[in-house]
Amino acid sequence: MDIDEITVVADHLIRIPRPEFEGRSSPYCTMDELEEMLDRHWGTPGIRKARLALEQACVGSDSAPETRLRLALKRAGLPTAEVNVPTELSPGVVRQPDLAFREQRVAVEYEGVGHSDPEQIVRDIAREEDFSRAGWILVRISKRHMSTGATTAVAKVRRALEQRGWSPK
Repeated sequence: MDIDEITVVADHLIRIPRPEFEGRSSPYCTMDELEEMLDRHWGTPGIRKARLALEQACVGSDSAPETRLRLALKRAGLPTAEVNVPTELSPGVVRQPDLAFREQRVAVEYEGVGHSDPEQIVRDIAREEDFSRAGWILVRISKRHMSTGATTAVAKVRRALEQRGWSPK
């Protein structure tokens, strides 16, 4: 496994589950527990890659594609996004985008296969309307945008951030 794929595994282990979907309320482990485990296994083949992956790990990603997208955006020099943080768009309207750039009011959602379900499509449209009413740009990313090293996904997010005044330093 490469470092990014190990990061995907680490993100999965430390993510805070959604009990309504998973039947559990605690992560499989904490970042501290993973660090302690790596400390106990110094010298083991692959431990160096595991340490580099843990440096990239982040509590919050709900899926492997979300982690891969977050890593691609970071590698491209975009600002650091908040991951799956509840965001109040207006009084009583709270959404939890996969990635949020609050300063620029840009939200990013990775939409996997489950987003083709008719009921999910209706929810996704409502979500997009909520962001739009609140003056946010919602960038929707799919598997197609992640091919070829996520260049299309990065470009879409970059354009949205630039529309909101962000520029690379």
